[in-house]
Amino acid sequence: MEMVETTTTLQQQQSMLSKFKRICVFCGSSQGKKTSYQVAAIDLGNELVSRNIDLVYGGGSIGLMGLVSQAVHDGGRHSYSKTLMPREVSVPLIDT
Repeated sequence: MEMVETTTTLQQQQSMLSKFKRICVFCGSSQGKKTSYQVAAIDLGNELVSRNIDLVYGGGSIGLMGLVSQAVHDGGRHSYSKTLMPREVSVPLIDT
């Protein structure tokens, strides 16, 4: 019986691992109107950690994207980001 249980546990662990090493995620920079959005963002980050998947994202540290990236970071996985904000902010406004 113990051998069967060990084999089943090993198979369950292997099925939890992903073939992906990194996943790109895009989320809003607001917290969302519903608490469930925040919970889902944190759950996504925790799921990436549990499957040993690193996060690739635009570098936002606020809102839902910030919650996902913080959960991944807190779980010990890597977050690869390229901050886009300076480029967006530096574009001059055009008055018509």
